[in-house]
Amino acid sequence: MATDSTTDRSRQALGAWGEAKVARWYEAHGYEVLDRNWRCARGEIDLVLGRRNEVVIVEVKTRTNDRFGVPALAVGRAKQARLRRLGAAWLAEHHVGVEQVRFDVASVLAGEVSVIEAAF
Repeated sequence: MATDSTTDRSRQALGAWGEAKVARWYEAHGYEVLDRNWRCARGEIDLVLGRRNEVVIVEVKTRTNDRFGVPALAVGRAKQARLRRLGAAWLAEHHVGVEQVRFDVASVLAGEVSVIEAAF
């Protein structure tokens, strides 16, 4: 039987794998990874990407199956509001001049990447 710490490590490894897979997907589509797992006192942003004058804040949800539903559905209103605040904090800290900020939700389900651009 798996212990809680083993389960936590497995989840962290799965999450890191999904985030890396999503980062490669964005890079293949012309984006540059500006930050990964950026943290501040308010929380964490999984991925921050840039292309031209646009910054994209990405929440990544990774699942091995859809037993608990589509991964993107795990990003509710409270999480969206938190990501908006975190995005503003990232921009303030990095002094990046951009014309547009976009919030995407990326799902990795059974190894397949799915991206909802401008999810909120």
